[in-house]
Amino acid sequence: MDRAVALLRAVATATGAQSTAPALAEACDLNRATAWRILSTLETHGMVSCDRATGRWSIGLTVAEIAGNVGIEGLIATAHAVLERLAALTGETAALAVVRGEGLTYVDEVAPTAIVSAKWLGRSVPLHATSTGKALLAFLSEKEVERLLPRELTAHTATTITDRNELLEELALTREQGYGVCRGELESSLYGVSAPALDRDGRPIAVISIWGPGVRVTEARFATLGALTAQAGAEVALLRAGSQGTARP
Repeated sequence: MDRAVALLRAVATATGAQSTAPALAEACDLNRATAWRILSTLETHGMVSCDRATGRWSIGLTVAEIAGNVGIEGLIATAHAVLERLAALTGETAALAVVRGEGLTYVDEVAPTAIVSAKWLGRSVPLHATSTGKALLAFLSEKEVERLLPRELTAHTATTITDRNELLEELALTREQGYGVCRGELESSLYGVSAPALDRDGRPIAVISIWGPGVRVTEARFATLGALTAQAGAEVALLRAGSQGTARP
């Protein structure tokens, strides 16, 4: 247990080449085989994640979930003003979602006073059928995506993506443009755009979204709304880092 905790701490603070298994083993005074075995076990439980292309390790989704649940009130307080500005600017509902269990749960939302919207607070959503879920999955490792997605992707509407390869292509596009979109994939009348708030390792700590009826949140608005949600996500991440005393110059 001591060695696992030491490795977990080392992963949390390491950057660049320091986050490879050999470097982490050296930092924790462990032989490489032992370090690799412990890291693999931690990865199985989602505590750490490895980028197989670079061999670098980072904190996993499970740790982010635990930390997020501990500081959820602080995160909501940090993000609320950003949601208010986003809702006022776009005229649509702005929401904040965090990882809970095997999915995302909405923990705060702001709707402009001029519109009536459904309440999603406390609701969990399927990751493959929402812009929020795509914005999360796109910035996770392949192994984490595989763990979080169900074996069969349920069709909620006629536009829900149920083909795994098609979804992976959509996630690649989401990662490239910095935001995910939903074209009535969970409820046929609801369209949305979402972007993640990323930590210093480029991993999502929360997701910011804009959603509304398809007659208002049209595909023609996706690029503009996407840029705004991406900016909001970056602002929440910066504010969060500053509140925790980890902001970098």
